[in-house]
Amino acid sequence: MEQFKTYALMTGLTLLFIWFGGMIAGQTGMVIAFIAAAGMNFYAYYYSDTQVLKHYHAIPVDHNSATGLYEIVERLTHRANLPMPALYIIPDKQPNAFATGRNYENAAVAVTEGLLELLTKEEIEAVVAHELSHIKHYDMLIGTVTATIAGAIAMLAQFGLFFGGGRDRPNILVTLALMFIMPMAATVIQMTVSRNREYMADAGAAEMTGHPEWLQSGLAKLDNYARGISMHDADPQTAHMFIINPFSGKDVSLKKLFSTHPSTEERIERLEALKH
Repeated sequence: MEQFKTYALMTGLTLLFIWFGGMIAGQTGMVIAFIAAAGMNFYAYYYSDTQVLKHYHAIPVDHNSATGLYEIVERLTHRANLPMPALYIIPDKQPNAFATGRNYENAAVAVTEGLLELLTKEEIEAVVAHELSHIKHYDMLIGTVTATIAGAIAMLAQFGLFFGGGRDRPNILVTLALMFIMPMAATVIQMTVSRNREYMADAGAAEMTGHPEWLQSGLAKLDNYARGISMHDADPQTAHMFIINPFSGKDVSLKKLFSTHPSTEERIERLEALKH
């Protein structure tokens, strides 16, 4: 069912992109948008995981080089009935983590050095369980595709005025309205999907470990430290993948309204409700 939901969302976002192309430049725009969407989805499906790991200089580790982390992940994957993902450590002081990969067999979990230094063993287990929950529900693929399509719609809007005015093209006022509305709509979709998936992954981690308080404590520490330490090479296009927004230290009140992450306080409150 989760895999079906993933593909349904991918299809819906692709159709939205094609429709927008048609509104900007008629049938020609639809064809261009279809080709672009097909290429982007293909790339996002097969290569986005490799790219993001390389971007953050993630170092692959195994049982010998990261015994404690490996044993935690091994235990949790057995409990969740998941294959063992590839493990990576990111050489960065900001405590954070993310999961990536297109399916169970090609999944990866990456944690920063800062996270391993800051959190207790139980808190690390809760964070890893959160990332494994993302893998179990195909969230990493959904997040990648939504970010890709949202970025593509924004790019198409920027170039909208340069498309030819064919007979299928709406009047200039409609075109201008779409150029402002569609990127905003795509961003809202991306934020909504990301926030809901974070809540689901938190709940999944609580169920997997049996200890919601471990993740509550871990999230509080991660959020507090992330506000004071910026992540090197942090990219807005991949910020939604992390358990804590890597731009937390740079957020202002207006930016928080458009964050891909729900507030840590609300996440902790929801975890508290799971104890009853």
